[in-house]
Formats: sequence, structure tokens, C-alpha cells
Amino acid sequence: MAVSATGEVTDRVGRGRRIILWRHGQTAWNVERRFQGTTDVELTAAGIGQARRAARLLASLGPDTIVASDLRRATDTAAELSALTGLHVTRDEALRETYAGVWQGLTHKEIIARHGEEYAAWKRGEPVRRGGGELETEVADRAAPVVLRHAEKLSEDGTLVVVSHGGTIRTTIGRLLGLDARHWESLGGLSNCCWSVLGEGARGWRLLEHNAGTLPEPVLGDDT
Repeated sequence: MAVSATGEVTDRVGRGRRIILWRHGQTAWNVERRFQGTTDVELTAAGIGQARRAARLLASLGPDTIVASDLRRATDTAAELSALTGLHVTRDEALRETYAGVWQGLTHKEIIARHGEEYAAWKRGEPVRRGGGELETEVADRAAPVVLRHAEKLSEDGTLVVVSHGGTIRTTIGRLLGLDARHWESLGGLSNCCWSVLGEGARGWRLLEHNAGTLPEPVLGDDT
């Protein structure tokens, strides 16, 4: 049995809608541990390879819709899945990574050296405009509605693939699960070209998988 949107018990047994949030492949700035934010950095050759391997797995899940950040590292990752499925990729700048002002382009060590107190406050879960940029809640404010809008267009057992960035994916998951922003850090980061899966339940979205992927890669991203 299943429960309908109105709360009625029905005989329909289905998987329900799914949202796959897929992080882009590796970039040179990931390897250098350099904060990318909204800087438009390309994939490395390794990143393209990651995207191709992951796309084969994701294609087997039968996606119905692909939407991606308009930054090249995301659109080029999405293109690998599009090539296998024939699905059009819808680009949306609302799915970009967190804008982080003067932090962008700095390495992890440089951020700690120059903005150590700000970094420590962010890691404690305080609302911080890193580098004078966006709050994490503001990222969720722009990204989560885009994801929900596309999810609402799916069939009752449809699958949406969202190709985005580590920080944006984490804040979006936190928002869709109804978690307090202070606890979004507990979700942990995504490795390059790994993904998380949300499933539709009777009480809303549920986290079914997190940081799933083809290989055990380290997390190298802006949200660490």
C-alpha cells in the first residue's frame, strides 16, 4: 500500500519520485584545494573521465530530466549523461556554487591564514558571509526551489538528475530534508562526480544515499 498526497491509503505500490544530486568532476582548482565558488573553472582530463564513468551508472537508473548549473564544470559533467541518455540539459545559474567574494581563488591554507576567524565561525555553524559573499541559507533559497520545480514535473516514479556543486548540493539537501541550517555540516561533503539520492516519502523527501560513486575518492571542495 501507499499513501497519497491527501493522506489516503491507496493500493498503488511505486518507487516514488527521486532526485539525484550529482557533483561535477575534478578541476585543477580542486586538486590545488583552491576555493572555486562561482569562478568558471574547467574539468581536468581526470574529471572528464570521472564524469564518463559515473554517467554510465546514472544512465542505468533511467533518468527523465537533467538540470545543471551553468558553470562549465557542471555542464560538461552533465553532457556525459546527456550523451548516453539523449536527454536535453537545462542550465540554470541558480544552481551555481556559493559566491564567496575574496575567498575565491585562494587555497585552503591561504583562507585560514588570512581569514581564520571567519573560517572558524563558519565551521562552528554560524551564519557567515564567507569572503563577503553569500550565506549558505541564501544558496538554498535560490537552488532548492529550482530543484523542487523540476521534481514536481516528474511522473509519479520519475527521476531528476541535478548536476551542481558540493556546497550547493549540501545546502539544497539540508533544505529539502527540513534540517536546521546549523546541522547542514553534518551531511558531509561530496567527492568529485559522486552523488546523493533523495526519495519521495509520505512525509516529504528522504535521504536514500549520500556520496555514492564509482571509486573511493577524497573530498576536495569548497564546502570542506
